[in-house]
Amino acid sequence: MAEVSIVLPIFNESKNIPILFEKLSDVLKNMEYEIVAVNDGSRDDSWEQLKKISNADPRVRIINFSKNFGQTAALTAGIKNVTGDVIILIDSDLENDPADIPLLLTKIREGYDVVSGWRKNRWKGQWLKRKLPSLIANKIISRISGVVLHDYGCTLKAYKREVVKDIALYGEMHRFIPVYASWYGGRVAEIPVRYQSRIHGKSNYGIARTYKVLLDLILIRFLQRYHNRPIHFFGGAGFISLVVSFLALSLAVYFKITGQKDFVQTPLPLFSAIFFLVGVLMIMLGINAEIQMRTYYESQNREAYQIKEKINF
Repeated sequence: MAEVSIVLPIFNESKNIPILFEKLSDVLKNMEYEIVAVNDGSRDDSWEQLKKISNADPRVRIINFSKNFGQTAALTAGIKNVTGDVIILIDSDLENDPADIPLLLTKIREGYDVVSGWRKNRWKGQWLKRKLPSLIANKIISRISGVVLHDYGCTLKAYKREVVKDIALYGEMHRFIPVYASWYGGRVAEIPVRYQSRIHGKSNYGIARTYKVLLDLILIRFLQRYHNRPIHFFGGAGFISLVVSFLALSLAVYFKITGQKDFVQTPLPLFSAIFFLVGVLMIMLGINAEIQMRTYYESQNREAYQIKEKINF
């Protein structure tokens, strides 16, 4: 079993791979380590480069996807196939510096379960176009999730294996792993790390991904508050809709009784009918979500809680 497991998601990084592995080998030379590299459907010769390296070093293990499934899928596959006590996630584009790995490990040894990198000097000279949107996005995520980080988008992070081994990730939710870990009592820290612009290849990230991150954040917030009680969310929205329906109908009746307007002269009866139907549908949706939630737990013999420790059991 390795002391440290490095997980590398790789997509079209052929020119960066030799440089990256040379740097990793130098940083990790005094540790018991393994490297799990996941080739996420690269269209260049990244796979051939990885095979060459793994043939020369048995500590390098590689996983090859049949097509491009995205970074979250690559990281998930890597996490599920490591043996180390501490898992380090790092991008393969050399924007993260492997020399920062010992800093993350030092912080882990202080008792933290998650240590996240903060690319403090990123986006110099691009304040309006990239820096400001990044600051706003990270503040929104921190505010909603309750886990304050300056740089959710930084892949360079260290995790104790026990806090991430059972986390199921979908879509683009890898950036929210610290949030999941915090929910289960994990201690989260953040440290500044170095950042350098990529030398080879083209970035697979763009500001257009922001809306996807915000949508994932909405889902994260829903799962945090209502995962085990969806009827409270949908039923609450349905109840509000029914109240609006009642108020609209009452106002329409008032106008009718006082002779100010007939029903056909105001849209209030239509609003009342629409909000009534929406309210009923939301409550029914909540009931359906409750049934599915119970099916999820009971069909897999899962519990709605996680036990951290047992004594004299």
